[in-house]
Amino acid sequence: MLRSSLADSDIVLALGRRTPFGRFGGGLREVSLTEASVHAARATAEAAGLPLTAFDHFVFATTVPTDRDSLFAHRAICVATGFPLETSALGVVRACGSGLQALISAAHQVMDGSSAVAMAGGAEMFSRVPYAVTTARWGHKRGTQLLEDMLDWAYRCPTTLAYMGETAERLAADYGYDRRAMDEWAVMSQARAQQAIASGFLGAQIAPIPTPDGLLDQDESPRAGMTLERLAALKPAFSESGPVTAGNASPVSDGAGFMVVADRQALLAAGGQPAARLLGWASVGVAPELMGHGPVPAIEKLLRRHGLGVGDIDYWEINEAFAAVTLHVERQLGVPRERTNLYGGAIAVGHPPGVTGIRMTHTAIQHLQSVGGGRAVMAMCLGSGQGMAVLIEV
Repeated sequence: MLRSSLADSDIVLALGRRTPFGRFGGGLREVSLTEASVHAARATAEAAGLPLTAFDHFVFATTVPTDRDSLFAHRAICVATGFPLETSALGVVRACGSGLQALISAAHQVMDGSSAVAMAGGAEMFSRVPYAVTTARWGHKRGTQLLEDMLDWAYRCPTTLAYMGETAERLAADYGYDRRAMDEWAVMSQARAQQAIASGFLGAQIAPIPTPDGLLDQDESPRAGMTLERLAALKPAFSESGPVTAGNASPVSDGAGFMVVADRQALLAAGGQPAARLLGWASVGVAPELMGHGPVPAIEKLLRRHGLGVGDIDYWEINEAFAAVTLHVERQLGVPRERTNLYGGAIAVGHPPGVTGIRMTHTAIQHLQSVGGGRAVMAMCLGSGQGMAVLIEV
């Protein structure tokens, strides 16, 4: 049935599963994008209590192709997972917000009647990103041919050619966020992640995955015992005296993960249980050289649409691409730290862009379930100058 707007819909989410997030060159380096995604997709269907035959749409996000089938990853993974051949597949990309965009694009399909029960999510295998030779197609007469790192392409702004970390330093300089404040946020993120690991909170999201090195059953990037002193000893990552370091920025990560996006009645009829309602979303463009500013106007736009204020939101997940970004949201909007990223963020857990939005949404739902419900916002900056925010209710 065609619906005119999200307000006419009852779009719900059911919790899924993700692989552990691997370090760059870590435990997932020999696992292909398709292998990791099939593993997470099957685990998601099982966690949701749904047969693969219940899904009529598959929405998949990734930012960088890694393997032979990656250019058609959405369909390749859909078929390899075992969904019915009639299940339609869609590939999406919106930089760091690609995982959130998968949820939104699946919701669009439900809104217009193209889908009733969809699986949405994504994957990145940055450890497997290839090098490219861009001068060989039509011949190269003589001399050295350059191998270009496609991962370097992914981490540079296409407009300014600056690394994303350099834009975070520009944000910090323009708004006065110093390194100590950024390091303090990073220490907090690591400590919260350790608590979430010990309590089993993060483990509840994870489908352990076999690798050539054995079973990988937890995220590889969290660091126990992180202190300000340890972070202070790190060298700047971009400019000679800049505040961004490997310790207060998210690591390069691998991983895959999914959730269910569905019409409420269709999900119930298929045997699934809704975990949250998807209420709305917003996206904005910002100056590419200040891409870390993106979450602020995106959140403002989202809250304005729904007649809400910061105080009406019970929980926040703000992507820690860089600590400067979370500090910016905190200080510009008054988002309270005691209601934000309580289980560690991307600085500790990792940041594969095709999956991060899924992890954040899953975390927000788990938290709201544990406290008896409420509203949550997930927001992030996007490379090349955008911002996104999504609103849910449990």
